[in-house]
Amino acid sequence: MAIFKYLDPKNDIAFKKIFGTEKNKDILLHFLNDILGFSGDQSIVDIEFLSPILAPKIALKKQSIVDVLCKDKLGVKYIIEMQVTKSRGFEKRAQYYASQVYGNQANIGDEYHELKEIIFIAIADCIIFPNKSQYKSDHVILDKETHEHDLKDFSFTFIELPKFTKSKEELSSIEEKWCYFFKHAHETTEKELKKLIGNDTIIHRAYTALDQFNWTDNELATYEELKRIHMDNKAAMAQEIYDAEARGIEKEKIQTAKRLLQDGLAIDLISRYTDLSKEQIENLRKYVLVEATAVN
Repeated sequence: MAIFKYLDPKNDIAFKKIFGTEKNKDILLHFLNDILGFSGDQSIVDIEFLSPILAPKIALKKQSIVDVLCKDKLGVKYIIEMQVTKSRGFEKRAQYYASQVYGNQANIGDEYHELKEIIFIAIADCIIFPNKSQYKSDHVILDKETHEHDLKDFSFTFIELPKFTKSKEELSSIEEKWCYFFKHAHETTEKELKKLIGNDTIIHRAYTALDQFNWTDNELATYEELKRIHMDNKAAMAQEIYDAEARGIEKEKIQTAKRLLQDGLAIDLISRYTDLSKEQIENLRKYVLVEATAVN
């Protein structure tokens, strides 16, 4: 079994170590500019980290805490979220987070023109928009008729990693290298890395931050615990899906058996056709008889 040098950036502690610390602020700057397509005068040149807790009174609840929250020199705020497992209504949660950060500027009084833009970026290791084929989607508020972009204070960028299917040989942009980083860093070898990063020194630093030999024992222990929790949650979700599917299959078999009983088919044959036990079918037979009696 291969042992890889780099940890998984999708792990919460790894994600925050790379993108949520002063030490690696330049990595976050590079990432934001690359993903948002900012260059020249539009480039973000500095950011200030803010508290990721959006609602202090409910700070213990996960939904009140974002992964990384920061602002640039102009006061524009950026929310960066790593979503590992499918969560119902995540796109609504994204809007809720953005509106909370926007509303927290209310202390400016009636000077609404001073409200600053909110940019939300989500890297999702799951499908958020099943009807979209592209791995990256950018969402803004547009006029229905003219498609003019008059309301500029909210924008959302979602990167759905399962939809990103390029191999390392096919990467042609820095954006694609970031997507590959999130999806495959933990299974990348040092030899592959040299070809992968090329001259992108910041991408190289992001991989270096994932090098487990640069982590303390406590950091690695926390990483492994979060990894275990994620695997447990994933297994629990898979079991829920399996149970739901099994219930659906069982229900269908029962309906089929009831129809066959009503048609007078022998219990042995019904058992063979539906995979239900003879005992189950006998109980069903009694139920069908009671139903028939009630109708008559």
